Amino acid sequence: MFDWAWADAYQRNGLEYYPKLLSAIPFTPVTGPRLMARDEASRSALLAALCELQQANGLSSTHILYPPPEQAQALQAAGFMLRRGVQFHWQNAGYADFEQFLATLQQKKRKNIRAERRHVAEAGIHMRQIRGVEAVEADWRFFKRCYDRTYREHHSTPYLNLDFFLRIGQTMPHNLLLVVAEREGRPIASSLLVHDAQKLYGRYWGALEHHPCLHFETAYYQPLEFCIANRIASFEGGAQGEHKMARGFLPEQTWSAHWLAHPAFSDAIERFLARENSGMENYIGELNERNPFAR
Repeated sequence: MFDWAWADAYQRNGLEYYPKLLSAIPFTPVTGPRLMARDEASRSALLAALCELQQANGLSSTHILYPPPEQAQALQAAGFMLRRGVQFHWQNAGYADFEQFLATLQQKKRKNIRAERRHVAEAGIHMRQIRGVEAVEADWRFFKRCYDRTYREHHSTPYLNLDFFLRIGQTMPHNLLLVVAEREGRPIASSLLVHDAQKLYGRYWGALEHHPCLHFETAYYQPLEFCIANRIASFEGGAQGEHKMARGFLPEQTWSAHWLAHPAFSDAIERFLARENSGMENYIGELNERNPFAR
């Protein structure tokens, strides 16, 4: 949830936006429970404690990111402002294989996906899927090179180090998948995904060589094949990306909840969110009209 414009507005008016109180899974735009309460009374007490914590520490605001819809509504009833977002998720309809999935798409979409996969194959690139339990240190070191390369290309700084990746490889290997692209016997690209029995989550990708459509193969088509083979119900590819719709992903609404201490800024952002949420509702409607599946 991007609130940099809010922080900038605070700064331009001589106010401190940071630090703020935040409830979220670090670096992970995934919807899930945020209010761990037994009943409505406990939830009300929890929300009151959040507000007290914010005020006692002189923090500008409280933000709860990606709560499920029922918790978002409870937050709104407690005085939080809701913000809509959109992600793109793929749903497994019990496909027997990738070709059966392709058969459900519009003819043009099928043709484009086959052409993209053919470009990668004709470049002499071979794909490997490495489960976390099979990954060795060399696999993680190579992935880290790809991860760093992506951040450099976007003029940004990587925030996860090699020790982080080695640790998750040791502590949660059954929930990890590495996709590695190889050309002429050496790795050239990799993506990292996290999964449980029901969902696959796309996280990071990077490449040491540029090849047309390699990103789509490494970050989308190989993971989709993994979902189909392992009967995983859905694939969340991460935040943003209308281009995912052409590959069988559909828009899903997401929520965030916000409470700001400064009355004037709270009022201004409330009016902004009213306009933005209306626009987002129309945007999601337009996206649904571009459904990539054959009717």
